[in-house]
Amino acid sequence: MSEEKKPVRYREPSDAGKVIIPAVVTLVVGLVIFYFALPAINLFSPGFWGFLIVLTGVYLFTAICCSSHDGRFESKDAGRSVRIPFYVIIALIVLYILGGVSSVKLFNAKRYAGLIDVKTAVFEEDMPETTNVNNIALMDTASASIIGNRTLGSLSQVVSQFEIGANYSQINYLNTPKKVANLEYADFFKWMQNRSSGIPGFVMVDPLNNSAEYVQLSKTMKYVDSAYFGKDLRRKLRFSYPTKIFHEIYFEIDEAGNPYYIVSCKSPNAGLFGAMDISEVIIFNPCDGTSSLYDVKDVPSWVDIVYDGNLASDKYNWYGTLSGGFFNSIIGNKNCKRATNDYGYVVLGDDVWYFTGVTSVNKDESNIGFILTNARTGEYKFYPVIGAEEYSAMNAAQGEVQEKGYKASFPSLVNIGGQATYIMVLKDSGGLVKLYALVNVEKYSMVATGTTQQEAMAAYKKVLEKNGIGSGEAPEELPQYKITVSEVRMISVDGVPTVYVSAEDGNVYKGNLNTDESLVLVRVGDKLTVTAEDSDIAGIRLIRTWSR
Repeated sequence: MSEEKKPVRYREPSDAGKVIIPAVVTLVVGLVIFYFALPAINLFSPGFWGFLIVLTGVYLFTAICCSSHDGRFESKDAGRSVRIPFYVIIALIVLYILGGVSSVKLFNAKRYAGLIDVKTAVFEEDMPETTNVNNIALMDTASASIIGNRTLGSLSQVVSQFEIGANYSQINYLNTPKKVANLEYADFFKWMQNRSSGIPGFVMVDPLNNSAEYVQLSKTMKYVDSAYFGKDLRRKLRFSYPTKIFHEIYFEIDEAGNPYYIVSCKSPNAGLFGAMDISEVIIFNPCDGTSSLYDVKDVPSWVDIVYDGNLASDKYNWYGTLSGGFFNSIIGNKNCKRATNDYGYVVLGDDVWYFTGVTSVNKDESNIGFILTNARTGEYKFYPVIGAEEYSAMNAAQGEVQEKGYKASFPSLVNIGGQATYIMVLKDSGGLVKLYALVNVEKYSMVATGTTQQEAMAAYKKVLEKNGIGSGEAPEELPQYKITVSEVRMISVDGVPTVYVSAEDGNVYKGNLNTDESLVLVRVGDKLTVTAEDSDIAGIRLIRTWSR
């Protein structure tokens, strides 16, 4: 006879094991999550609260597995070991929600609005008259990437192993605007092959002459975004500064051409998570992994980007909309204003400044002024120059060369003949710069373009002279034409509403509805007296004034 098999009995962990096992499992899971997710160990970081909730959930799940058999808790102690982490999770979630509620603008409007002090300044005093554009970064990141990749592509020994980082930093290098981006490993296997030697250099783009150069470093960079494990830039930073809440990381070079990462660290000014602003800055050396922590007021002058452009705009919007209280920002909107949706760069002295227009919250197509924000110090200046908002100016520039289909970049600002003037580039479908454009801020029908900055500047000065600006002379007398309208067409050209008036004399007269809305009143058969000038296209004249 075969022996009868005895049933396998479930063996419960001891009471100590019901605590130790979940604790060990939670510790291991926590270390793995921290290694890969890299949360800041800081109560003012929303990510840290999520980290705590996940870890408590892991402990609860493990405790349930250790304390139950066939779905039953075997003792009061076992039930307690499960209930406590459950209550902790509930408490963490409640505290996280309360922290979020305590941070909202409804309860902290003055704290949000009070982050900055905006000084009113005089445009002509702060912005010296421009004779040659040498302090404006007219090139956007997309165009810089095209030129940079073209330069790197000519270096076969480099391009086969590395690629250019996606983000170009706008800096002031030896009092000249530059865009810089470090090389990155192309993939994991390229990192494996080159990890001992490191990243050999970076690319510097000159936005003034549309050129780029590859700069070989005497000492290679070992800590970058595309590295892995201990050489990963963000992991190295987190292990060195476990409690800091990182905001943005920018690659820059000092005046001697040495590479650094500039790491902005933020802290809240309202409730637990609200009104985040930069409080400290880490300057990290990617070659040897050393770093220094500075108070935001003590950052060295060669550093250019501490406050990124999006944060600078957000802070002004908080100031512009919440200074009169939260409910005024929702109902009434008295004296509420906000920055436009993008920004350009201007180099003044040794600093990079963000430029953006200021408009009312009603989204008018005109600006009530513009602001300059110092990217290093966070200083704000407001200039009450009333005129067209940036996107209207961009459309006006595109309309001048509509047959080419070029697209305008977001403009920056210069002073020409005492006139606030938008300056921008016009790019083809491939992203290459083809033309430069200048548009008068107050009268954006005054537009000039050129294939070079000098050519565009000369053409713009002629436009100013025709309108009696800058020369002290009366506006140039334009010829008048008496016409009979044979056809009227209204077309949107790159978002610019345009009227084409065909006359019986065979010529076509073109007008911009943004500049003169009365053109909608022109009808077939009307006999008009038109003041106009010839355009670049034969047979088409640009309407300046008209009357019946």
